[in-house]
Amino acid sequence: MNSAIDLQRLLADSPIGTLLPAIAQINLPHWWLAGGAVRNTVWRQIFGDNCKLIIKDFDIAFFDTQGDRPQELAAKTTLTEQFPHYLFDVKNQASFARWRSGRTTYTSTEDGITDWLHTATAVGVRLDAQGQWQFFTPYGLDDLFAGVIRPTPAHTNNPDAERKAAEFLQKCPCLRLA
Repeated sequence: MNSAIDLQRLLADSPIGTLLPAIAQINLPHWWLAGGAVRNTVWRQIFGDNCKLIIKDFDIAFFDTQGDRPQELAAKTTLTEQFPHYLFDVKNQASFARWRSGRTTYTSTEDGITDWLHTATAVGVRLDAQGQWQFFTPYGLDDLFAGVIRPTPAHTNNPDAERKAAEFLQKCPCLRLA
C-alpha cells in the first residue's frame, strides 16, 4: 500500500467520499480537501481502535486572488447546511497572509498545502470536473501509510509542529516520530 489507488480506496467509503461531490459542486477555484480529515481517516483505517484521532473538521483550501472572506464563509455555509453534523474550515490560500499575520503570501493552493506542518497532513484530494479522484502529495504517501509524523522542510524544529506531533502520539500511540 502507498499509492493514490490505495488512498482512494480508504477514503471512498468514509465521510470524505460522501463530501467530495458536494465540495466540487461549490466550484471553488483550485480547491483541495486536505489536512487532518485525510490523515486521520487513513490512520484510523490502518491502526483501528488503537488510534483515537478523529475528524475534527474538513480543511478545504482553494486559491482565488480576487476572493474575499465572504466567499469562504458562503462555501462554509453551503456545506454546513448540507452536512450539519460536520465542521468545515474553508480558506483561500491567496489571502493566507491576511488571516495569519507575519506569514508570506502563497502563490497557489498547492504552495499553501506544501507549507503545512507535517508530511502526512500535506495530502490533498479532490474530484475533477468528470468526477475522477485527483491527489496532491508533495511529500508522497509513505509517511501517511506508515504512520510517520515528520515535519515538512519549512517546519523542522518548529515548536508548533512538535506540539502537534505530541498530540498525535498521545491519541494514536502506533505512530512514529521521524
